Parts: sequence; C-alpha cells; structure tokens
Amino acid sequence: MKLIVNGEDREFDDAVATVRQLLEHLQVPVDRTAVEVNQQIVVTEEYAGRQLNELDRIEIVSFVGGG
Repeated sequence: MKLIVNGEDREFDDAVATVRQLLEHLQVPVDRTAVEVNQQIVVTEEYAGRQLNELDRIEIVSFVGGG
C-alpha cells in the first residue's frame, strides 16, 4: 500500500493496515505521538482501529521532552 507519510511517498506491505501498525512499523512511540490522517486528528485510543487506505496522507509528530 502506498501512503504519504510526513510529505514522503512510502510503500508498505499488508502488515500495515492501521495507524498503530504504521507507528509500530516505523518504531515511533505511540504514547508520545500525535497523528493526523487526511487532515483529521486521530486520538490515541483509535490508533488500533483506524484503518489506512491507499494514498492516505499521514502526518506524525512526536513530542520530545527537555529542559
């Protein structure tokens, strides 16, 4: 499946079908991440059930602590 992740065209196999699977595949920490699919924010509780489709535009932002 072809997805656009943070502005970059990417190809993924069938194992990446949900937002959560995408984050796991990209090794992005789920608990410190905001995700938008086609300009709609996906809340953390919906990551596992939010299906991805061909050519979806996904923006992933990770929060980094510091001081």
